[in-house]
Amino acid sequence: MEIKIALAQMAVAVGEPERNWATAQAMAAEAASQGAGLLMLPELWPTGYDLDRVEAHAAPLDQGAFAHMAELAHRHRLYVVGTALEAHPAGRPFNTAALYGPDGGRLGAYRKVHLWAPLGETEYMSAGDALPLFDLPWGRVALAICYDLRFPELWRRYALAGAELILIPAAWPARRIEHWRLLLRARAVENQLCVVGCNRAGGGVDIPDDRFGGHSAAVDPWARVLVEGDGEPGLFVAELDLNEVARSRRLFPFLRDRRPEVYHLD
Repeated sequence: MEIKIALAQMAVAVGEPERNWATAQAMAAEAASQGAGLLMLPELWPTGYDLDRVEAHAAPLDQGAFAHMAELAHRHRLYVVGTALEAHPAGRPFNTAALYGPDGGRLGAYRKVHLWAPLGETEYMSAGDALPLFDLPWGRVALAICYDLRFPELWRRYALAGAELILIPAAWPARRIEHWRLLLRARAVENQLCVVGCNRAGGGVDIPDDRFGGHSAAVDPWARVLVEGDGEPGLFVAELDLNEVARSRRLFPFLRDRRPEVYHLD
């Protein structure tokens, strides 16, 4: 089944949720006008890494920035996914990717499992410990967030559970953007699924002496890059055919040749 996905490669204004909300609204309207069925927003799109105020920015699911994503989904009849700070009743906030349907209802959420210490995540945030999957009209979907891209075990777990499409919002820096570009393709090929990453672009006070790298992209199981942005903010739209996942697994069924009894992974 085919799905058209819009990647909102935002330049996030750190600590300015109202300004970022205005940007997200404009990009959602443009995505809908181009016939997209799903809109992706980058990691921490409402606030960036405004870590000194994480508690003030954090909200329960379906409130605050999460309510804004639900509003975009309902207003434009889109599926919407992006990450924001989720309040934790017993600890530090989560960096949570929430997925909303065209009726504005929340279909699920994923809390970032692997926290990136250099940007302060281990100090200011709590790590998630669950890997949910979601059965949507076009196939089985999973979520990951930025640094998760470096952990192939997570991706293989999703593949073995039947994931056909993995959506990964990110705030990946320009100085390591070639890692991002390579790993998006690698994860798609080694797990025979579609991978769509929406990365932040532009500079910010939360990443001194560098910029966020953009290059949001959609990749199919054959490593074909269906769309890729540059390093500047913009909206990029790709059409994915998830039938290619079943086709690739049928024609080249290497996942069945795994030898987990030999690997002894810890």
